[in-house]
Amino acid sequence: MRLTHTISTAGFSSSSSSLTTPELHYCHLRAGGAIMAAARRNKRMAASQPGFLSFNSGLDGNSSDIKRRKRVNKNKKKNWNKYSDIQDVEEFLDDVRLQEKAAGGLIAEKPDATLFFVDTGEKDKETQPQTTVKKGKRSKPLRIDLILQPDSRIPAPKNVLAFQQPNAKKQRRMAEKAARLAAMGVLPRREKLLRLRQAAAASGLPVKENPVANNNPERAFYDLWSAGTPETDDPYYLEQTKKKLVKRPDRLNEKPSVLPAIEVVGPGGSYNPDFFSHQDLLREAHEVEVKKLRAEERLARQLAVKEDIATEESSFKEQVEGLIEEGDVEPEEPEGGSEDTVIGPTATQEKKTEKQRRKEKAQRIKALRRKADRQMIDKQQQLFQLRSIRANLKTQEQRTRQRQAQRKANQEAQKSMPRRLGRLKFQTPDLDVQLSHELAGSLRSLKPEGSILKDRFMSLQKRNLIEPRERAKFKRKYKVKYSEKRAFREIV
Repeated sequence: MRLTHTISTAGFSSSSSSLTTPELHYCHLRAGGAIMAAARRNKRMAASQPGFLSFNSGLDGNSSDIKRRKRVNKNKKKNWNKYSDIQDVEEFLDDVRLQEKAAGGLIAEKPDATLFFVDTGEKDKETQPQTTVKKGKRSKPLRIDLILQPDSRIPAPKNVLAFQQPNAKKQRRMAEKAARLAAMGVLPRREKLLRLRQAAAASGLPVKENPVANNNPERAFYDLWSAGTPETDDPYYLEQTKKKLVKRPDRLNEKPSVLPAIEVVGPGGSYNPDFFSHQDLLREAHEVEVKKLRAEERLARQLAVKEDIATEESSFKEQVEGLIEEGDVEPEEPEGGSEDTVIGPTATQEKKTEKQRRKEKAQRIKALRRKADRQMIDKQQQLFQLRSIRANLKTQEQRTRQRQAQRKANQEAQKSMPRRLGRLKFQTPDLDVQLSHELAGSLRSLKPEGSILKDRFMSLQKRNLIEPRERAKFKRKYKVKYSEKRAFREIV
């Protein structure tokens, strides 16, 4: 059995090669031994550093106290850390941290002037801690002050989060913008409202007060379950209890048509009308029918097929058609001559001389000057036409006013006309009119005509409340199948 394995450890490394199982175990043992040797070497180096002063008595540089390591099976990875003694390394690091806290660094690295001093019996006032004075007597510092003094010489790390502010960049930009606007004399909205409020209070005008909060104990009390409507001016309460409706837009208050809901029939439509009133109603119905007939005649004329009536000349051409051969007629040649004759100017245009170009340029400049002089003269002449110009302006203004009045009249007339709300156009229904011989003398002999439901339906369409509609056409999906029953066949 051969395996491919890559081993890379401290002090031992081998490239990818084919090893047998015993060789692989041997490599693992070699790696474990290298790790243990490195740990022991670190212990000796930590304990035998020159000039290292230890706070703990266990690190005095004496290597005789190191215990003999226990011989264990190192071919398993779980035993590498389990039986590796790193206690001396951890003690050395703890001692280093303790020196950094107490003395602000390693004692071996500090100069002698900071560690030793000459005691001459005089006490330095600056080096002594602050003492409390009681009745002119110097006393020792309090014990609580000594306890609260920091025992570490290492400065605390700077807390970056303590100096950060939310939206600091945005707030800085807003402050810069406000300062720039203030330099220009532009005040923010809050400052403007404050000044307006102060001006209103100074002038004696009523100032709008803020609404009372819902959790204010001085708020007016009302019973929600009372039978009647509580008398309160609180807009929040009225909105939440649906007592105050939402403000309706003004455009919704406008009626879509100025026509009345129920149009009263004229006096000619009565069951026993006056003669002249009935004749007026008949004349109106007659005009409606005449308009329909004219529209039908116009449509018939537009759709009529124009037939050409045969004349004597057209009949003669039809009779002699095919009798004359086409070869008998010789085509006439153009008078211009043969095909080789060239028609049109053949000579090329000669190049202009410098004298001709100067002459043309002078003529163009002279024409432009004449045009400018003419414009100047026209402007000067307009001064003598002020009276006619004023009259023209008055005429234009009068024409404009007439057009505006006509436009408003058309708009008012459109309000009483049905609009196009759907794909169908509103068709005015026929007038319900009776002829003279159809009039009834009394209500008892009157025959009912028309339909109230249809009249209301057409009124809704005419007042632009619903779109014009037509009756849905019923289309049978399947044909009706007739079958004779046995009883019917027996009778027949």
